[in-house]
Amino acid sequence: MRQSMTGFATAQGASGDAGWTWEIRSVNGKGLDLRLRLPDWIEGLEPLVRSALAGRVSRGSITVSLKVSTASEAGVPALNEDVMRAVLDAAAQVETAAMDAGVSLAPSTPAQILNVRGVLEQSQNVTDTGALREAVLADLGPVLDAFVKMRAGEGEAVQAVLASQLDEIEGLVAAVRAAAADRAEEQRDRLRSQLARVMDHVEGIDEARIAQELALIAVKSDITEEIDRLKAHVAAARALLAEDGPVGRKLDFLCQEFNREANTLCSKAGSAPLTQAGLALKTVIDRMREQVQNVE
Repeated sequence: MRQSMTGFATAQGASGDAGWTWEIRSVNGKGLDLRLRLPDWIEGLEPLVRSALAGRVSRGSITVSLKVSTASEAGVPALNEDVMRAVLDAAAQVETAAMDAGVSLAPSTPAQILNVRGVLEQSQNVTDTGALREAVLADLGPVLDAFVKMRAGEGEAVQAVLASQLDEIEGLVAAVRAAAADRAEEQRDRLRSQLARVMDHVEGIDEARIAQELALIAVKSDITEEIDRLKAHVAAARALLAEDGPVGRKLDFLCQEFNREANTLCSKAGSAPLTQAGLALKTVIDRMREQVQNVE
């Protein structure tokens, strides 16, 4: 099952006096970047969440967040003295620097200090965090299933686009082969004409040496290898699309190879039809690589 690297899922649950919201979202990433935003007062939650995600996702920048609210949160907030002292020390440094620079600052008020994040903390009065942990984890499975299903749906759509682009590349390679065959006859006629013109206007020239140089030019402009490699890359990409599991990195590498062959083909073109076909190839390959960036 092909998966995209973008996805989103959310769900809400409740048990007793606690309510919660799970949210999972992901975007493209070179590897697996897993970010967990979980309540630290629920003991043992993080390793269990990581274990639930293991094997379900292989690539992407994934953020899993859980917000829990309890009826006890309406109680009296607690003062975090360590954070408060750090904020006061930082404020003192700013005021000293401002005075040294001749800048006058309005004095800080207690309310401003208390509004700094972390100075006031809501106390959590949940005593049995184990029961709450099991309750919220019971809701994680369905959310994760929905998340993976969304990534799979997008992955299926991307795979269809990639398959269509490979068909387009294959058609262009066939057009390149036909254009190369037409160019070969034109090239032979042009080389014969050039050789005859040189022989008519230059005395004492080594005809064999001239023929050898012209033959070398013809060899350097030959694009048979590029055509064969492009066909091999198409076959390799189709094989990857038929595989199970993550193939995004391999497809990205293949796109680089596609582009390399298209560039070489353009540099050897020597005719308008070949140049046009080479540029069309580069356009399709660029579009394909944009799609590949989203494949897990």
